[in-house]
Amino acid sequence: MARAGQKILDSGERFPALGMDTVAHGPITLPDRFDDHWGVVLIYRAHW
Repeated sequence: MARAGQKILDSGERFPALGMDTVAHGPITLPDRFDDHWGVVLIYRAHW
């Protein structure tokens, strides 16, 4: 399961705040970007 600090996230819990720059849509903040809808986040970390 994913962790938010020391807390393990469970199904139905809100995703912790995370801001990032995107290639096509500029800066976004999660989970605000999804409003109250379902969403999928794919993070490609590229190379070490």
